[in-house]
Amino acid sequence: MSGRLTRQQLTVLILALMSTGMGQSLVFAILAPLGREVHLGELQITSIIALSALIFGLAAPHWGRLSDRIGRKPIMITGLIGYTVGTVLFTSVFYAGMTGLLSGTLLYVVLLVTRCSQSIVMSATGPASAAYAADHTSRDERTKTMARLGTANSMGTILGPAVSGALATFGLLAPLYFAAALAAAAAMVVWRKLPMTPDIPHRDRKPSRKLRYTDKRIALLLVTAVGLFIGFSSIQQTLGFQLQDKLDLSGIETAQMTGAALLVCATFTFLTQITVMQRLQLRPTQFVRIGLLSMLIGAAVISGFETFVVLAVGMAFLGIGMALCMPSIAAGASLAVSTEEQGAAAGLISSCPAIGFAIGPICAGGLYQYHTALAPLFSTGVLLIVLVVLVINDR
Repeated sequence: MSGRLTRQQLTVLILALMSTGMGQSLVFAILAPLGREVHLGELQITSIIALSALIFGLAAPHWGRLSDRIGRKPIMITGLIGYTVGTVLFTSVFYAGMTGLLSGTLLYVVLLVTRCSQSIVMSATGPASAAYAADHTSRDERTKTMARLGTANSMGTILGPAVSGALATFGLLAPLYFAAALAAAAAMVVWRKLPMTPDIPHRDRKPSRKLRYTDKRIALLLVTAVGLFIGFSSIQQTLGFQLQDKLDLSGIETAQMTGAALLVCATFTFLTQITVMQRLQLRPTQFVRIGLLSMLIGAAVISGFETFVVLAVGMAFLGIGMALCMPSIAAGASLAVSTEEQGAAAGLISSCPAIGFAIGPICAGGLYQYHTALAPLFSTGVLLIVLVVLVINDR
């Protein structure tokens, strides 16, 4: 550990992660109605998220290991710039689709390639940020610090739907261009304000083997993270379809209502992270057990919603569960490995949501086309299995 994480360093990390979290929530809120606007099917829309998430998951561990070698700050800036450029290109392809320049299979393929290319680079920010925090945090403070970083994504997810709903009145593409500008501003702040992590002299570096998903120290945490994001993404990526079909909404109304639902989820995530996570002293896996139970309740409620009020209750339980699970999983993995493996561990943890999003939307999108109630029921079953596996194997 090189020094203590200062307030300025923490603030810059939060701003960087908040910008990407906000950008992602904008995409999730807008993609379902936007995809239908250019005549893509549900499975095509969800597959764009799923396949790009898989690429993200494959790339994140490499960025984490690279940050162990060349430093955290350059990797963070690379990810933010990649996010900016990729979002501009992704949005511009949708514009081409809406104006008739691209259509059908060609439009789908170009969107997919653009989003996957963006995912390769933007996956750098998360692991580098988490590793930077671990570099400057004691073991006793690790869980609380990761929870504070978790509030960054939560604040971004809170602000994202609100901004999405407001900007959607200017058109469905306006929120995405805003997300690109925000990531560019975050890259500038990181470049100007975040100190470099002091380099470890070569003679002090310990040779370490490549950290793998099968490493016994973190394997259970990785499996848990992937499983909970399969369940979460199954709901999130079909939420727009459910709202539009059940409540008979227009494209812009769907974007606004989806944003409102995600706002409820993110608000409860944020409140839980600044209260419960900062006050309770539990083992990481104890937090995760409680979080999975909360998510299980939320998924069950959402599977039968017919009004927005019932949906909001389910989203609140999902938000509480996410707040308890992900900072605890990140802290548990960080505590389980050596100082020289912090970037690699952060990269593996950062890849888990992406792997979950690669599986969940594909399964949920296919099930939704068969029957609208199957997607949230699938999520409920996955979360139940993950909870049972964790309870049985947690020693």
